[in-house]
Amino acid sequence: MHIIIRDNVKTFTVAVGMLMSTSVVCAQEPQRPDSLQTEELNEVVFSARRLGVTRLSGALNGQSISRDELFKAACCNLGESFVTNPSVDVSYSDAATGAKQIKLLGLSGTYVQMLTENLPNFRIASLPYALGYVPGPWMKSIQVSKGNSSVKNGYEAMTGQINIEYLKPDDTQGLTVNLYGNTKSKFEANADANLHLSENLSGEVLSHYEDDFAHHDDNHDGFIDLPKINQKHLMTRWKWTSGNYMLHIGGSVLNEDRESGQIGGHHFVSSAMPGMERYEIGVETDRYEGYMKHAVILNAEHGSNIALMANATLHQLNASYGHKQYRANQKTAYAQLMFESDLTPLHNISVGTNISHDYLDQWLQEKSIEKETVFGAYAQYTLNLNEKLVAMAGIRADHSSVYGSFVTPRVHVKFMPTEIFSLRISAGKGYRTPHALAENHFLLSSGRTLQIDELEQEEAWNYGINASLNIPLFGETLRLNAEYYYTDFNSQMITDYESDMHQIRLTNLDGDSYSHTFQVDATYPLFRGMTLTAAYRMNDVKTTYNHRLMTRPLTSKYKGLLSASYKTPLGLWEFDATLQLNGGGHLPTPYTLADGTPSWNATFHGYEQLSAQITRWFRHFSVYIGGENLTGFRQKNPIFAADNPWGSDFEPTLAWGPVHGAMFYAGLRVNFGRL
Repeated sequence: MHIIIRDNVKTFTVAVGMLMSTSVVCAQEPQRPDSLQTEELNEVVFSARRLGVTRLSGALNGQSISRDELFKAACCNLGESFVTNPSVDVSYSDAATGAKQIKLLGLSGTYVQMLTENLPNFRIASLPYALGYVPGPWMKSIQVSKGNSSVKNGYEAMTGQINIEYLKPDDTQGLTVNLYGNTKSKFEANADANLHLSENLSGEVLSHYEDDFAHHDDNHDGFIDLPKINQKHLMTRWKWTSGNYMLHIGGSVLNEDRESGQIGGHHFVSSAMPGMERYEIGVETDRYEGYMKHAVILNAEHGSNIALMANATLHQLNASYGHKQYRANQKTAYAQLMFESDLTPLHNISVGTNISHDYLDQWLQEKSIEKETVFGAYAQYTLNLNEKLVAMAGIRADHSSVYGSFVTPRVHVKFMPTEIFSLRISAGKGYRTPHALAENHFLLSSGRTLQIDELEQEEAWNYGINASLNIPLFGETLRLNAEYYYTDFNSQMITDYESDMHQIRLTNLDGDSYSHTFQVDATYPLFRGMTLTAAYRMNDVKTTYNHRLMTRPLTSKYKGLLSASYKTPLGLWEFDATLQLNGGGHLPTPYTLADGTPSWNATFHGYEQLSAQITRWFRHFSVYIGGENLTGFRQKNPIFAADNPWGSDFEPTLAWGPVHGAMFYAGLRVNFGRL
């Protein structure tokens, strides 16, 4: 990297810190086909070779995933953004609705705090389908941190945080259009445009449309493998700067119709099937969001600033699972006031207060209302000894209108005696309010009855250690990473398939529940333009069900990943391929059928998945083709008793692998320049 300073220019150093609650450097979107970037800000010119994935620089253990990395796969939405990432797993929650969930540190995404530009988002009723609500072309970067993370954003992170950074109103890419289609009859169109109205005011409009216009049934069980989704999504964002004041505001509207179930005209003969009806699943969603961020620089020399951030969401859902009808109307509001300052070059302090309110009006057989208001305050201190030692300690106190008062302590320490070696350790606590039905309404697709007990607040400790090595080798750098995390639950909502063969029970933990995860990964550029990443992770996740400590079902025991990326010297062609090895695991205990055979196997076996993409870059556009699940593996019978969807044995919620075979796609990205 080289830096050329033409003048003695006063720099504006705290723009990121005053609007964000974690310090993250985000890579700019490439405007040229090569991997070099030159950018001029206040007559300071930076030139650097970008990496698609970079480690967070502070005490937190995590990564920043740039658009360069996201472009290595189709990345239609957030759920498809982790194909090349060894830490984050994305899997189907069930084989009927297409609901997906993230898994981090061996545990489901309910324990990962989701943020959009450092504001909490995608909670409660939106959780089952939230991964499809963020179009891939809208994202500028994703930050993934492991462990409890910072106390600034709340108390909910138990295994980590995922923060999504959208394209910025003051970016320079102008108008960009992305078109995508695949062999599973899916079409997408995305467009984003920046509007630079003056030196002080800039805005952007982002639009998204997707449609699955055909049915596919690769395993011939009469059920659609992938749901038909029709989604329309529009967002606008604006930025105003004046002196030491900065304002961000924006809003979005989303409409989605999701259809699944038996293929039209296909009927099974079954005495339990009333009127020979076709089993159908439909989920209609309307979602409205708005946010604002105000920031004032109090002292630029010390990085002192005060910021007010807030967002509000209205999420309306109308779902049908066969004859079961579920409706939800969720209203959520959040506001945070924060002050941050560098007391000296070594000491940073951040204090703040926040309030959140959740209102959930839902109906299943009868109406129920869940309300919670939480008021909290936090303080966080960071010691930074020239990056050799970074210690971040935080504590927050919150009061819930439902669960009373509770305290959340967290500490993160980074020790880097040389540029070659760094060590991070962390410990902290997390809490979460469970909303059993709203977060798991896809379980209504099961033929079993759904039993929900009165639930306690979830509570867990998380401990982690991470060691990284950057070893000079043959003129390049070999990046090695090893980490271990332990999550221990004091209280937890569990999904119990074990107590009653005809019932799924959402109940409180009665016994032990924990997760051990160990991961090693390595990245090395074999030669110019060619980078290899290899990773291996082991999971030991156990929970007490019906007074027995058992391996958590539907969790792979291990994961292996090998990813290769090659870009030609002029950056005109890019070739990317990723092989995943997903380990086997346990299923809920099978029961005995009338003929004496077990309902399903007690375990599932491991499988491989291969994805690949070729991209051709031009001056103002790029063309890409690729494929997913090229090994063609799919779970043979993801829906148990598919021939009798109206019976109590019908079970589509035990998906552990792909539900469709190989899929091929093609796309086009065009940049029309600055408007």
